[in-house]
Amino acid sequence: MRLPLSIFLGLRYLRAKKRSGFVSFISFVSVFGIALGVMVLITVLSVFNGFNAAIKQQLFSMVPHVTLTGYDNRLKRWQTVAQRVAKNPAVTAVSPYVSGESLLSANGENVPALLYGIQPAAVNKIMNLSHSLLAGHLSALDQSGHFGIVLGAGIAGRLGVTVGGTVNVFTPSMSVTPLGVSPRFRAFKVAGIFHSDNGFGFDNSLSFINLTDAAHLYALGSSISGLHIDVKNLFQAASVAQSLSDEFDGHYDVSDWSVQYGAFYHTIQIQKTMMFLIMLLIIAIAAFNLVSSLVMLVNEKRAEIAILRTMGMTPWAIMQVFLCQGALITLVGILIGTAAGIVLSLNITSVVNGIEALFHVQLISASVNFVNYLPSKLSFSDIWHVGLIAFLMGLLATWYPAWRASKTLVAEALRYE
Repeated sequence: MRLPLSIFLGLRYLRAKKRSGFVSFISFVSVFGIALGVMVLITVLSVFNGFNAAIKQQLFSMVPHVTLTGYDNRLKRWQTVAQRVAKNPAVTAVSPYVSGESLLSANGENVPALLYGIQPAAVNKIMNLSHSLLAGHLSALDQSGHFGIVLGAGIAGRLGVTVGGTVNVFTPSMSVTPLGVSPRFRAFKVAGIFHSDNGFGFDNSLSFINLTDAAHLYALGSSISGLHIDVKNLFQAASVAQSLSDEFDGHYDVSDWSVQYGAFYHTIQIQKTMMFLIMLLIIAIAAFNLVSSLVMLVNEKRAEIAILRTMGMTPWAIMQVFLCQGALITLVGILIGTAAGIVLSLNITSVVNGIEALFHVQLISASVNFVNYLPSKLSFSDIWHVGLIAFLMGLLATWYPAWRASKTLVAEALRYE
């Protein structure tokens, strides 16, 4: 198959003669720059996607999508409310809970904690609590009256207790006795210890007991604190919360995860966008090199361009020659950069772990980055967007040299030939 003349000449001009080796070198630098920019951009976006996925998994292993409670932190006739909530087509699970502040004491140590009363079967549909257990069994909280408690690993470590140990739980609720007023407390047997990574500090602040035991401990009677609700799409949690609030005519306080963590999650998205724009500057620099190389090539080929014009080639056909050359340089850079970016994104976690092991350093700390490793999640939509933007920038950079070539004056170009 014969190529169109413009494409044939554009390909031929890529093979520089000896006397135009410098132009060829700049073209190579342009290819390298575009490849480097595409590779870095794909890798950076993959790392941000990895952080996003890791933090989302860690956060929503303990944080419900939507919470419904009374304005006095009490929910009466909660079974009827739970049935109505479960009928919402966007809701996938409903779990009752009792929550309250507490002071845990053991071995002479005291640790403040947020105590949750739960139904294990229901809570497992919303939180990843069973899979987070380091020791013990969540089923120990199935029946009331056994007074079992599941502690975070941080709390258990500070109290110096293990599964089978005893922890005294004190609450702000008061009991009136013949000896006077005293805080409510109860001895609980440690039934399990969970660990949910270090980023959000759940291990140091949460503990779980049976729902009925918690209601008695906080003197709620047959009431509970509220309902934890899981929805199909966590990013639609706000609209689901609003629809539930409207359904109950505003009689209950309905909030979603974005109230507490939305700003944090939005910050991650802004950082990803800003890093994307900054990394585009690398491709822009490579495009500037492409402009330089094509301008010098046009100056070198002025006589040949003039001859082609005398043979009948139109200015648009001349432009196509150099547009083709610039597009090919850009395309080669994109293909090389995409391949390198995919390979690096798929192996960046292992590479960083290897560097940490080799130099005995901790580059990623959960206390700062919420995870203690460098995550990566490759997205083909990111690859497509990066490649398309890089190609458009390459074509834009090619346009001026190609237009300048089409404006070559035949008589002036051939005067000294």
